[in-house]
Amino acid sequence: MAAKDENSNTVLQGIARHINCLGEENRNTRKKALERIHKETLKRDTPLEATDLKVIFREVLPPVLKIFSDPVEKCRELSVNLISSFLKSVPEPEDHLYYIIPVLVARLGQQDIIEPSEEQRLLLIELLKQMVECSGKKMAVYLDDCVTILQRTVIDPYPEVKKESCKCAAFLARSIPEHFHMLSEALIKPLLIAIAHQHSKVRTIVVESIGDVVQYGNGKTVEPVISHLAQRLFDQAPAVRKSVIKVIGTWLLNLPDRYSFFHRLVPLLLTGITDEQPEIAELADSYWHDVGIKYERENEDDLKDKQDFAKEDPKHYPPNVERPNLGCRTLIMRHLSKILPGLMKDITDWVLETRIKSAALLYVLLLNAEEYITQHMEIVLSGSYRACMDEEPKVVHDVQRACELIGYFVSPEVWCKIVLNNLKSSQSYGSLMVTAAVIKGSERQSLKPFLPSICETLTLSDVCHSVQVGVENASVHVQLLSCVSSICTVMKGDIVEIGLPLFTLCLTVLSLSQDEQIKQSAQSSLETIAISHGMSSKQDLYNKYTVEVIQQYNDNYYTWTNHTVERQIFDTLLLESGDVMGDLLPIIIPILVTNLKPDKDPEMRLKFFTLLSKLVLNSGSTLDSRDKFSEHAVTVVKDMIMPNCTWRAGRTAGAIRTTAVSCLWALLQSKVLTKEKMEPIVEGLLTQMITTMEDDNKSTRLIACRVMTRIFGLMGGSLNQDRLHNIYPELLKRLDDSSDEIRIMVSKTFLAYFDCFDKGYDPELYKAHLEDLFRGLLVHLDDPEPKIQDALLVVLKRAGQIHPGMLKQEIESVKHKHRSVKYCEMLLQDIQVQ
Repeated sequence: MAAKDENSNTVLQGIARHINCLGEENRNTRKKALERIHKETLKRDTPLEATDLKVIFREVLPPVLKIFSDPVEKCRELSVNLISSFLKSVPEPEDHLYYIIPVLVARLGQQDIIEPSEEQRLLLIELLKQMVECSGKKMAVYLDDCVTILQRTVIDPYPEVKKESCKCAAFLARSIPEHFHMLSEALIKPLLIAIAHQHSKVRTIVVESIGDVVQYGNGKTVEPVISHLAQRLFDQAPAVRKSVIKVIGTWLLNLPDRYSFFHRLVPLLLTGITDEQPEIAELADSYWHDVGIKYERENEDDLKDKQDFAKEDPKHYPPNVERPNLGCRTLIMRHLSKILPGLMKDITDWVLETRIKSAALLYVLLLNAEEYITQHMEIVLSGSYRACMDEEPKVVHDVQRACELIGYFVSPEVWCKIVLNNLKSSQSYGSLMVTAAVIKGSERQSLKPFLPSICETLTLSDVCHSVQVGVENASVHVQLLSCVSSICTVMKGDIVEIGLPLFTLCLTVLSLSQDEQIKQSAQSSLETIAISHGMSSKQDLYNKYTVEVIQQYNDNYYTWTNHTVERQIFDTLLLESGDVMGDLLPIIIPILVTNLKPDKDPEMRLKFFTLLSKLVLNSGSTLDSRDKFSEHAVTVVKDMIMPNCTWRAGRTAGAIRTTAVSCLWALLQSKVLTKEKMEPIVEGLLTQMITTMEDDNKSTRLIACRVMTRIFGLMGGSLNQDRLHNIYPELLKRLDDSSDEIRIMVSKTFLAYFDCFDKGYDPELYKAHLEDLFRGLLVHLDDPEPKIQDALLVVLKRAGQIHPGMLKQEIESVKHKHRSVKYCEMLLQDIQVQ
């Protein structure tokens, strides 16, 4: 023992001069003194015994600690390193803390930064961390001083100091929890300041430090940090989010007061399950499973009945999803009422990231809640309606998934009342989207009794007859089709009983939508319904349901206007139904007649005539598919077309006349108007067409001339001779028309007109008429336009067959007045041949 003391004394004598030099003014002297002390004590070729080092350290420590405040940074660095090295080497280093801690407090624990060097502050906090690690429980005496230092260094400007301070705080909390809990609150505020640092590594370590400080602190520290940890779940760095999940998971498993904070911590852990990083999601799921298992063990008495008499897993359960354990489900059941209000508020928050996370959390929450959702239907659905109208697709997608779970876990008897009542009152596409999602998740047999009421609600005019414009309108149509798709997917062949309302819904969307893609979706839905009915094509659906749809309008078709939704559906139905219309003429024609009366909305009549024209042009596969349209053709002409050809002021009225006469032309082209059918109405029709030939609109006049041509061709010699004589003056007027196209058309009309003169016609008796007719035609034989002259030459050749001599006489009398006798000569030559 004496030898050992003599050894330490020898070393102390050897470094005595160096220790004295630590007080010199010359910086180099102090620096060299520190280096020599280090070399002659800790770096000797023959290492000293630990007991010798302890004796030496007791003498060296005070003068070296003074160098901690040396103006030279290098000297301060060497002094800290020297102390650190001694603490690693001497036994019972905690015996020297009463010297060191006050110095550290003076350098690091002041309100203002005393130590200007970042690197030096890092060395000092590393020294403190070293002392905490080596002292263990004995550090409790210096806990106040340590907390004072860490309060400052955790918010130090230098990131490395922050990280080491957080690690030191975490180790301190783990080392002396029985004492630490009394002062843990003092570290929370600086840690929460540091948690938002720009470096992700700093944020990660801060989160981990918070985990230990709260774990071994008191219950008051939990509440202030939860919102900050929740914000870190939005962190762009996966490492930060992962550290949050580890902290929350650990708290839920081990925090002494965790039962008081389940409702605050569980949502954070469940949010981790929805993380975009698979590693984080798996970690959170693993923690959640362990939390549930531990909760079961801790509450074994309360859950004994459920464990002993556990029900089988539901047969109707979301596919490819592992069912949470009993503990997890019970935890959610007991805390759902506290979690949902805040969550449903966040799901419509103005911050996009908050809405995305909240929507994803809602799905996980409801998956764990299962049938307990029933008690919270109102709050879940009210928030879901709004969230489904979010602009962010991911939010909408996750809310739809969550609403599907309502269908899986809640009886239709419960959700139908709430969902359908909201649908009736709101008529928003958000309500329709929720309805479609809930139906999609429902079980086939349990849903079946409620299908009639669901379809009845969906087909209400307030729900499906949307007349809004833009995106809102398109969204309503898309969601109506989604409802149809969900019903078809769940019910399959059972939809036969509700085929009519489903057909009506698709037809409504097809009629009202302006989007081609939506219309294609409606056609696809009709195909799906047809397949579910066991039909070969959607045409069979029209054959089955068209009559019933039209009969629904028997009570209101006489009140239709241009904007009436039923009218638009009627239009689409007639255009799409195909050959089934041939059997429905007795109920279709009265509707058309009523809505084409002159006192009806002009724009509506215009659209009805457009519809009628399309149908007539394809009459073989529509109106006349059963060869029965000819029975109604006279009604179409007499009660629909002719009343609308009467002149009325205004552009709309002019457009109606054009469309009406076009429809008549299409009808004549279809050949369903036979000579026998025409006879009772031909007089009135000719009178109307003569008037129409004088219309202001060029197209109307042109089509009227074509109609006249077809009438003459159809009726032939059955027309009264006197009636024929009354018509030619009107035809001659059209040869003066401003349009050459009409003049040429009238020339063709004259050819058909002359064909109406039968063989028994007496030219001498009607000589005066023929003279007027020939003179009028000969005037235009000298027209400036060659094509008009050519057309009139053909007409006069035909006219000359009635009375060649009279025509020759009229030619001779006017030939000298013509600018060119070419056509007169050609005509005379033709007569000579006759």
